[in-house]
Amino acid sequence: MRRRRVGEASELDALAVVCLLPSLLYVVIMFVYPFLNGIYLSLRPAKQIGLSLANYVAFFSDEWQYRTVWITFGIAVPNTVVVVAVALLLAYGMRRGIWLERTITTILVLPISLGVILLAEGILGFYGGRGWFNQILLAAGLLQEPLTLTHNYTGVMLSLFMQQFPFCFLMLLGYISGIDPSLESSARTLGAGPWIVFSRVMLPLIAPGLAIAFALVFVLSFGVFPSAILLGQPAGATRTIAIAAYQQAFEHYDMSYASAIAVVMGLFQLAGLVVIVLFRRRLVMAPTMGVGKR
Repeated sequence: MRRRRVGEASELDALAVVCLLPSLLYVVIMFVYPFLNGIYLSLRPAKQIGLSLANYVAFFSDEWQYRTVWITFGIAVPNTVVVVAVALLLAYGMRRGIWLERTITTILVLPISLGVILLAEGILGFYGGRGWFNQILLAAGLLQEPLTLTHNYTGVMLSLFMQQFPFCFLMLLGYISGIDPSLESSARTLGAGPWIVFSRVMLPLIAPGLAIAFALVFVLSFGVFPSAILLGQPAGATRTIAIAAYQQAFEHYDMSYASAIAVVMGLFQLAGLVVIVLFRRRLVMAPTMGVGKR
């Protein structure tokens, strides 16, 4: 095989570029162009000529509009914490395998196959005022009046949890199962108890994967839209920023203002990711992959 001379183009480099081009083209067409076009539209207010920040000023000057940011954070952050915490608890308990593991895993990830709309309908049928959950509690004498679990903040949280828990659980289970069991065994041999093993050995190794799961769940939660409409109060307690953008685009037909709201939404999501990434850099990065389950 002929050795490549200094300055001569490599066939492998050319092949890599050719293979990379479709991916780059897809990213440019499906993400970069729509993103830049959205920013451009947001700077072209409907009743003004030329570029202007009027839409952004209008958004942050209107309490009815900018409070949607804090409503969205109030949904996204608690849901992310709960989803990741429960997923971590179950994944950690199943890291070395349990009885009926495949059956339990299948049941836990089943909501992925249902879709948001069907899941919302199921929640309304089960947790609604006349749903099975309330009827069982009323028949057992545990309640005098049915619980209000839908068309409010609780209903949205239930929906988001059921949507996002499965993939977060699978992600963490795969990550934790890949940590070398000998590290845990060595700590126990040295006299460390279960809590010390978890907090001093396992958690630092799990933390990078935990940060990734937290970031993904946060981004999905921050973009909540159908759940906030079907199971929440879209004109009140669960009027998220996505609903505000939708209303401007398809009820008021102001695509420029809607684009500005979408850009604001994206910037807050990006800010959340930056915080998570900065925190992730402080985590212990060590070789974690071993033989997995034994």
